[in-house]
Amino acid sequence: MLRALAMGGAAASLLASSMVIGTTAAHARTADITPPGGFTISLVSVNGSGCPAGTASVAISPDNTAFTVTYSNYLAQVGAGASPTDGRKNCQLTAQINAPQGFTYAIAEADYRGYASLANGATGEERANYYFQGQTQTASASHDFPGPMDDDWQATDQTGVAALVFAPCGEIRDLNINTQLLVHAGTSDPATTNSYMTMDSTDGSVTTIYHLSWRTCPS
Repeated sequence: MLRALAMGGAAASLLASSMVIGTTAAHARTADITPPGGFTISLVSVNGSGCPAGTASVAISPDNTAFTVTYSNYLAQVGAGASPTDGRKNCQLTAQINAPQGFTYAIAEADYRGYASLANGATGEERANYYFQGQTQTASASHDFPGPMDDDWQATDQTGVAALVFAPCGEIRDLNINTQLLVHAGTSDPATTNSYMTMDSTDGSVTTIYHLSWRTCPS
């Protein structure tokens, strides 16, 4: 059963990186603020081998600074018992964020976590791409996990404050997030070992948290 996990407060201080999302920051004022009530988010569509129908859900944090996506069937694996297509799983999430009137937002940080069981010589990888509806530019980030490994994993994509790019004021643009899990046998023996990676925590739910930065629009 899907379960929405509790989310923390405001996003922490952000480090500079190459992740840039959205269209233009010119419409927003400089001060980050917490928006009033009225912030909603809904899933427009969820498609992919890592998120079959009915296996994804969204919840909003109490302070309106983040939203969590939970999965229940997101696993990539290679080796004994795995099919040739199991080594790569993906999920294309399209969300509609309805900002309160007079406010706009950017994604400042994305936190991913799961579990990896990787044989010696095998590797795992988590990738993510972010873009707004109608935009050709795609921001991306990836994180590698070498075997041997048998533990929880966590990865964070961060955007520096100076690089934040906000959604256009007064417009509703679908936000597209495409994630992938990839597992490679590498030098391990796929005939005798099995390596896998999930966005799956020890409590059985997959958790991805997206932190939002809010600003007011020009009046």
